[in-house]
Amino acid sequence: MAKYISLVKYTAKGVEKIKESPNRLDAFKQLCESMGVTVEGFYLTMGRYDIILIVDAPNPETVAKIILTTTSGGAVSTETLPAFPEEEYRKIISELP
Repeated sequence: MAKYISLVKYTAKGVEKIKESPNRLDAFKQLCESMGVTVEGFYLTMGRYDIILIVDAPNPETVAKIILTTTSGGAVSTETLPAFPEEEYRKIISELP
């Protein structure tokens, strides 16, 4: 399993129906669970991004399917980054030529 961090922004449509956001989050979590993905963190943020999500997924293809399914609703846009925990970071750096 690998970690992914999604930086999420509400669209105009998402803000118009902001009170539906908790239900959309629940649907997102159910979608993730059905595809073998664990939501490890959800944060409402202030600034450039509105939400930060941290998930653990079996592969990037699964993450792409979840993100495409979620963003197709039109309420959010995302930027998703693969993330390496400290242990993997140290291993990567130790293997540099």
